[in-house]
Amino acid sequence: MSKFKIIPAERLTRLPPYLFGQLNKLRQQKRRAGVDIIDLGMGNPMDGAPPTVVEKLCEAARDPRNHRYSDARGLPNLRREVAKNYKSKWGVDLDQDKEVLACVGSKEGLSHLCLAMVGPGDLIVVGDPAFPIHIHAASLAGASVVRVPLGNDQAFLDRVQYALEHLHPRPKMMILNYPHNPTAMTVDPGFFEAVVELAKRMGVFVVHDFAYGETVFDDYKAPSFLSAPGAKDVGVEFTTLSKPYNMAGWRIGFAAGNATMINALARVKGYYDYGIFQAVQIAGIIAMRECQDFVSKQAQVYQRRRDVLCDWLAKLRWEHERPRGSMFVWTKVPQEHLAGRGTMDFALALLEGAEVAIAPGAAFGKLGEGYLRIALVENELRIKQALRQIKLFLEGKPITRRRKRTTGREFAGPDME
Repeated sequence: MSKFKIIPAERLTRLPPYLFGQLNKLRQQKRRAGVDIIDLGMGNPMDGAPPTVVEKLCEAARDPRNHRYSDARGLPNLRREVAKNYKSKWGVDLDQDKEVLACVGSKEGLSHLCLAMVGPGDLIVVGDPAFPIHIHAASLAGASVVRVPLGNDQAFLDRVQYALEHLHPRPKMMILNYPHNPTAMTVDPGFFEAVVELAKRMGVFVVHDFAYGETVFDDYKAPSFLSAPGAKDVGVEFTTLSKPYNMAGWRIGFAAGNATMINALARVKGYYDYGIFQAVQIAGIIAMRECQDFVSKQAQVYQRRRDVLCDWLAKLRWEHERPRGSMFVWTKVPQEHLAGRGTMDFALALLEGAEVAIAPGAAFGKLGEGYLRIALVENELRIKQALRQIKLFLEGKPITRRRKRTTGREFAGPDME
């Protein structure tokens, strides 16, 4: 008998067990059985992209000139539109040729930036809780991650500074994310000025994930990291069309900022891909150029859903803050409802007993335990129904079974955070 054995790369051992896997498997099993699971687990927009953008995609896709390999950096007109957007929205001047790069979604860009900028022996500082890719992109690049309790104030930056001063080797990079996923935490403009000052003083560069920068409520305007004086000297920022334009599956995002870091990312991408399908890039130009009203209207949709959800959470007496941005509400579950369970087991129980999928806080780090992340992706009626079913579940009462609702989402592959 052959002793030959295929062994994956050692770097995969750096990845922890996929906590969403069990939830996704159970959800898919129930949907195949005809159960109408209300999915509030993933920030996967269910509303469509602007019709003019879809029409432009179809038009561009029919042109055989767009069927060829594209520029890995992104079309010049696309990068120009990104630079114009930064100038009009946040007052940031960008060189479209040296300081802007198109990515296959911001998640891909951030992952490849880690490959370009860090490696074995390097340390990266990340807040806890954290969006998983902020941890695992660094791990896959061979770097080690230092988790610091998350915050949005000087106390948080003091914790970061303490880590920078007392660890050897000194951490090389810090990853920030506001509005934050999963907690929906936001910052005010002065925060990034303090970040830039800290970065320059301590010799650490900054990566800011700004995926939810335009998904904001109550007249709040999320500040861009790049709007802080000197920010381009120390870091880059990632944005995306996924959330503001409901183009998550289109996979188009951007890195902007420090020219050296942008060039390093471009070098890596030059080896890995030939750029985004050109028709998608052309449609992205139309999105940014013609659909700014759509962005604000979509944010209003999420705000109404947030209000419905938060009103119900108050009735359940689940502690939470009404977020000023992102597609999520982060809520603490009372101990009497957890009944001794961790949030992973509680989320499985909700899926089984209430037929509602919600992300367990433990999936985002040690300090996420005891919390749930609820996505604002379903319409208001479905959110109300989900909370009614959770209430019945907590009271030990059966819920009314409903027929499967065919939205098209039931046939998607497993969710990946």
